[in-house]
Amino acid sequence: MRADETGGVKAVIRRVRPDEGSVLKAVRLAALADAPSAFGSSHAAEVDQPDDHWEARAVLGAAGALSVTFFAVVSGSVVGLVAAYRPDAAGRSVDLVSMWVSAAHRRSGIASELVEAVLGWARETDASSVELWVTRGNDAAVRLYETRGFRLTGEHQPLPSDPCKDELRMRHHEPSASGIPGGQSSHPTAT
Repeated sequence: MRADETGGVKAVIRRVRPDEGSVLKAVRLAALADAPSAFGSSHAAEVDQPDDHWEARAVLGAAGALSVTFFAVVSGSVVGLVAAYRPDAAGRSVDLVSMWVSAAHRRSGIASELVEAVLGWARETDASSVELWVTRGNDAAVRLYETRGFRLTGEHQPLPSDPCKDELRMRHHEPSASGIPGGQSSHPTAT
């Protein structure tokens, strides 16, 4: 577990626990309602998922090298979320997904801490790259990812939740090279 001062907001970045399916559901649905164009899924597609779906997602995100989910917690409330997974279980590439910080906590550094948590997990699990898709026009998100070492690849595709919009591919090579000498992050990964 890690506590950091981020713009005056003390956030704890930690991995989801296996028994937090209901919390994961509430935060994910809040994210989808708040920023529908930021996600490949939609609130309508996920709101009716049964509790066992969310329980399984929490269990998968709580441990292991195939997937991870991190929460950002401020004053006991989850105010941010990020997840990552290996699209190929035997592969060394990781996809960063489900990035969200509540409107009241944006631009406080919490998003950067969530990205760093994924990069730390990727380092620990021997990933060679971390990739993500970001909605075209979400310049704040692109800048955030660029400050963490991601670069645009030139790839784009229709946003699955709204094919009228495009999303852009970004990649971070060698997550161990996070800009810190020796590949060490200044923020150890939360567990």
